[in-house]
Amino acid sequence: MNYWLVKSEPFKYSWEQFCKDKKTFWDGVRNYQARNNLRAMAKGDEVLFYHSNEGLEIVGIAIVAKIAYQDPTTDDPNWVAVDLKPLKALKNTVTLATMKQTPGLENLALIKQGRLSVCPVTTMEYKIILDLAK
Repeated sequence: MNYWLVKSEPFKYSWEQFCKDKKTFWDGVRNYQARNNLRAMAKGDEVLFYHSNEGLEIVGIAIVAKIAYQDPTTDDPNWVAVDLKPLKALKNTVTLATMKQTPGLENLALIKQGRLSVCPVTTMEYKIILDLAK
């Protein structure tokens, strides 16, 4: 299993709305590196859900329900979407400020490549983040 992080501005699509919807397709990605990350996702991979701009925190964990397919918001075959389902909310959110100060997270893609909307998370980084959420 691999781990990922997706970013969403809560005023556009919040964790709360995602939980109400029970499933969504992650579309609209127009960055090649983020697109390649979507393509690399496998069914069952776990995905950290990060509120960007407002909150700046990881709020929950989702699971990949369907692997990459043609993004329905464009006719361009270069862009893909994946289906995600909420798995669970974090007991305690993990802020960007906390992650920046936590040993072992200094190479986290969210920190190193802050503008990337879909990024990989190593197993060790994932475990550290879950420990911070307890």
